[in-house]
Amino acid sequence: MEKKFPFSSLFSPEDIKQIDHAGRRILERVGIKIHCRVCLELLEKSGVQVDHNAQIARFETAWLNDILALAPSQFVLYSRDGANDVHMGTGQVNFSNGGRVFRILDMGTGGYRLTMLRDVANTAALVNHLDNIRLYIISCQAHDIEQQYYHLNDFYYALNHTTKHVMGGCDNLEGVKQMWELAGFVAGGKEKFRQKPFVSVITNPISPLSFGYETLDILKFCCKNGIPVTCAPAPISGATAPATLAGTLSQMHVEALAGVAMAQVYAPGARVLYGAVPSTMDLRNMEYTMGSLEMAMMNAAAVQLAKIYHLPIYASAGVTEAKRPDIQAGCEKSFSNLMVAMSGADLIHLAAGMLDSGNSISYEQYVIDDEIIGMVYRILSGIRVSKETLGSGVIEEVGPEGNYVLADHTVEHMMAEYFYPDLAVRCNFDIWEERGRPNMLSRAKERVEKILKENMDGLLDPELISEIKVRFPGIHNI
Repeated sequence: MEKKFPFSSLFSPEDIKQIDHAGRRILERVGIKIHCRVCLELLEKSGVQVDHNAQIARFETAWLNDILALAPSQFVLYSRDGANDVHMGTGQVNFSNGGRVFRILDMGTGGYRLTMLRDVANTAALVNHLDNIRLYIISCQAHDIEQQYYHLNDFYYALNHTTKHVMGGCDNLEGVKQMWELAGFVAGGKEKFRQKPFVSVITNPISPLSFGYETLDILKFCCKNGIPVTCAPAPISGATAPATLAGTLSQMHVEALAGVAMAQVYAPGARVLYGAVPSTMDLRNMEYTMGSLEMAMMNAAAVQLAKIYHLPIYASAGVTEAKRPDIQAGCEKSFSNLMVAMSGADLIHLAAGMLDSGNSISYEQYVIDDEIIGMVYRILSGIRVSKETLGSGVIEEVGPEGNYVLADHTVEHMMAEYFYPDLAVRCNFDIWEERGRPNMLSRAKERVEKILKENMDGLLDPELISEIKVRFPGIHNI
């Protein structure tokens, strides 16, 4: 069983209460713009104050408390094989990659290219073999697929190359329906899929304080069909949210709580994550900066806000402005992944594979980030303190001027006590030169090549694949 880490709090309880109070006042006084007449009518019937002319819904405190209490505090994001189930709300910290980018850094050419369907398959295969990335998020936009078949192909190639839970953003209701039909077919029936959904959906409100028609349609469909969902606001400090971090958090909190509340209006008990993707601008030159320290700080604070309501949270970390896997990428990713993990986030997305302010991915970065996340998990596991680990017996046995290299105590504990990296260079200078001066990036490239070479074929049963391609003719070959 995973040891529970004593999670840290970036903000004091008093500060968090102030942000929560400010957010609730915004919900009551300003409200949320709802671009859907049917949804406004449903909210009004449930007790929400609605201005139909302005399309504004205002959530009063008592109503909000009652509706949020319906949201589950714990649920499972299931894997297909049962070996990698991801438990939300139990104190576990889980990392995932990020998704829907348009470019990839190709280390073979040293340049960037547009992402293709094969990149969805390849990144899913990488995640399937990287132990520290607990679930797979559809990584990129396939430029070689017609728009009407984006999501069908995304989820098919993800499911064919990983048995871990698959999460993906969907642009429209038709895309969600394609995914649902496919997942139900793979599961052996929609009821089986509903009982243990191995796929979930990401949708987003529009900052500031607005929910579009498509977002509401997707949210409603997912909730009514038992598909776990996150409605993740992505306010940008100084652009689509106040320039102050506390102001951005107050607005994000409004949007996140509104998403959870809407889910419960559609289907009480619906499995929904409190979503948080707050980020910043470099206001000196108006450059978008997802890798900023302030983004990490806001996401750590968002965890505290979600925990007020005992809601599992989908937070963000591990992003960088760096254009290549370099020192900047390592610094920015390590700080944010550690900060948000130490706050106790249930799911940290964007944590692997991302470069260039979340606009690009790199296969090699996936492998490097898996190692960074492994280091974070080692920190979270803490130092074991017991009669055995205190080592009084072996210290007495070895005595002054002895050594512990061959002691049974060393052999018994050497694997459990330390994190052993696969990519970091740990050898003396002469051996390093003899080996051709390897570094983390060169080793990552070798590991990527090995994983992809050994996993060219899909994981689904060949007969099932044949049936899927007959049932879903929009699926392309790669």
